Amino acid sequence: MAEPMDDWQHLDGGQAAARAQQASLAELLAAAAAVRDAGHGVVVSYSRKVFIPLTELCRDVCHYCTYAKTPRRLKSAYLEPDAVLAIAQAGKAQGCREALFTLGDKPELRYSAAREALARLGHATTLDYVHAMAARVLAETGLLPHLNPGVLGAEDYRRLRPVAPSMGLMLESASERLGMRGGPHFGSPDKQPAVRLKAIDDAGAAGVALTSGLLIGIGETRGERIDSLVALRESHRRHGHLQELIIQNFVPKPGTKMAGAPAPAFEELLWTIAVARLLFGPAMNIQAPPNLNEGRLGELVGAGINDWGGVSPVTPDHVNPESPWPQVAELARQTAAAGKLLVERLTLYPAYVRERARWLDAGLEAPLLLHADAQGHARSDDWSAGSGGAVPLAAGTASGGFSDRAIGAAAARAAAGERLGEREVERLFEARGDDVERLCAAADALRAAVNGDTVSYVVNRNINYTNLCSYKCQFCAFAKGKADEDLRGAPYVLDLDEIARRAAEAWERGATEVCLQGGIHPAFTGQTYLDILRRVKAVVPGMHVHAFSPLEVSQGARTLGIGLEDFLRELKASGLGTLPGTAAEILDDEVRRQICPDKLGTAEWLEVVATAHHVGLRTTSTIMFGHLEAPVHWARHLLAIRDLQQRSGGLTEFVPLPFVHMEAPLFRRGRARPGPSWREVRLMHAIARLVLHPLVTNIQASWAKLGAEGAAQLLAAGVNDLGGTLMNESISRAAGATYGQELPPERMDALIRAAGREPRQRTTLYGEPPAERVTHSYGAADLAAMHFRPAREYRGAPRSQPASTVNP
Repeated sequence: MAEPMDDWQHLDGGQAAARAQQASLAELLAAAAAVRDAGHGVVVSYSRKVFIPLTELCRDVCHYCTYAKTPRRLKSAYLEPDAVLAIAQAGKAQGCREALFTLGDKPELRYSAAREALARLGHATTLDYVHAMAARVLAETGLLPHLNPGVLGAEDYRRLRPVAPSMGLMLESASERLGMRGGPHFGSPDKQPAVRLKAIDDAGAAGVALTSGLLIGIGETRGERIDSLVALRESHRRHGHLQELIIQNFVPKPGTKMAGAPAPAFEELLWTIAVARLLFGPAMNIQAPPNLNEGRLGELVGAGINDWGGVSPVTPDHVNPESPWPQVAELARQTAAAGKLLVERLTLYPAYVRERARWLDAGLEAPLLLHADAQGHARSDDWSAGSGGAVPLAAGTASGGFSDRAIGAAAARAAAGERLGEREVERLFEARGDDVERLCAAADALRAAVNGDTVSYVVNRNINYTNLCSYKCQFCAFAKGKADEDLRGAPYVLDLDEIARRAAEAWERGATEVCLQGGIHPAFTGQTYLDILRRVKAVVPGMHVHAFSPLEVSQGARTLGIGLEDFLRELKASGLGTLPGTAAEILDDEVRRQICPDKLGTAEWLEVVATAHHVGLRTTSTIMFGHLEAPVHWARHLLAIRDLQQRSGGLTEFVPLPFVHMEAPLFRRGRARPGPSWREVRLMHAIARLVLHPLVTNIQASWAKLGAEGAAQLLAAGVNDLGGTLMNESISRAAGATYGQELPPERMDALIRAAGREPRQRTTLYGEPPAERVTHSYGAADLAAMHFRPAREYRGAPRSQPASTVNP
């Protein structure tokens, strides 16, 4: 073939027609498949939906349609509200996420029966009824409406936008010829190409994510198909709103004027799909209906599609009732036979979910995020951190190489110790199906090579000395302000005696570490932290003090008017052993501006930690994930951690912390997902092992957020450490976690041995604890009652007094 096949996006209709005429079908298919793979990899998506035929009346009379009927052929002009909700509830029970509303175009303009029925239902127009029922389905079932109400104007779109994340209007064809006498669209005013193209353009102007496409084989030529595709492409270039194109083949139906018309050859469908892919490029989602092409799905994949559309386990395809939906399991099998992986999506495609500020009404963000994963696909499971729910079982070992070769190549490079690029790390997080198992296996093999079969943990106690905080982090349910007494308890502060008592009690129970952190109390200064350290070390000199987040360090230095390095040296001299690398959240300022705008920025967090390493204080490192961020932000975070360790070498471990959503303000306000899915949790731990290798050698699982069962499963995904026994845990519990406050050594050992590993108690710095400490840790006495002081009683020292007089 003389002409290149990868630059069709810049061709006009005539140029594209000439290029297509020069190419064989095999050449077109191969080129289209390559372009599709560049944008979508191995994924072919579908939406699990119910089909709600709100009305089968229509003012148009398309000559191929059996969906539209006259009033005398219907028992009721419109589905009654109870019937609509019954369909939606049945779909919800079967795991559907989309409610597809299909209806004829403005039937009240043609039929008095429609006007009378609408009046009885309390609505003036069909669009009024669509709006009302979409709102009820959304509110009462949580299903996400997708609306196909026909030709709309910009104001119609704006009115419906608050009740539907997406809508649809097929162009079918831009050929004026098809609307002439004898043509399939004769007598159908809403099928005039100019009318439909304006409606499609108006959707973009209104910020509506739209489905459109072609119906082929109704009398149009190949050139007219190309002209139709180019017209759609021009609209998409203006607005970016076409989230998918459907290329649908005409199927003749008995009882229609076109019952005797021949169906298009299957090769015509393949040709059109391939040309559409080449004209629109790798990013576009292109769909062909699987139920209209049974037995030939692999060939459709080979032509460049990446989506099967909506598939319902509950309702038939009311537009094509003679062609039943395939079962999802069979669709997955045939997709796999074509070398692809079937993945569930939402009615709003992933790219539009990620850009939801532009494409989604603000009131729909909360219901959409309940269904979405970090990429914008449908969540793969119902697990959430801290919920106490059962952990999904791993699929088991996957044989063979990676389905996605790019993921396999990146994993191999990471295991060899190479630094990956941002896009390579992001691609690892896109792994699905057996590739998730392969990544976990690669991480587990690396763990075995680096750490052996020993799983470590530290006997420690968490002491959170105050939950009053002047910062307003949107993910935090632990910290309280003055108006937060209704949320899991009143603000409190621990006095020095109580802090010291808890540290001494921990020592008696075999602890080698106390972890001290708290909110940023407005009266605390750097001297407060120094006083806490000195009191703990005075009472238990042998205790390792692991304390103060980078935010506390920064605030402490600022309140004393000294530099970070000087303050860190003073903390170290006062007994600080190591720092927790918390307050990292997501090390990307795009995310931090949304979840913790008044907190340390990324560069500031990295500076505090690097300075701590410089003065000889080692730290942990963390990520808090599963809220409103995306995999690209995870990639940036991991690479920032790796680069920090490359420079300073002071990190002891990396700890993924899944977002516990239940009481978090960000979730309660509808702006966050309900934490990461279990697939995402497994990937985070496994990918951290790979990406940080060989610089960070310990990957820890947080049993307080994951539960013992979840933490144990992650021992096969690159994890070699289970953190601390804790004795007290406040932060996860404040957010709604239910996994308790202590996992004593007896239970730790049993959990680790049940996973086929050997338990080992460690120190904070991964050394061996003294034998007497280990002995004391078993059979420890119950904890004494804890004492809390109301935070309002605490006052800091006046600025004119020496800071050492501060006494919490």
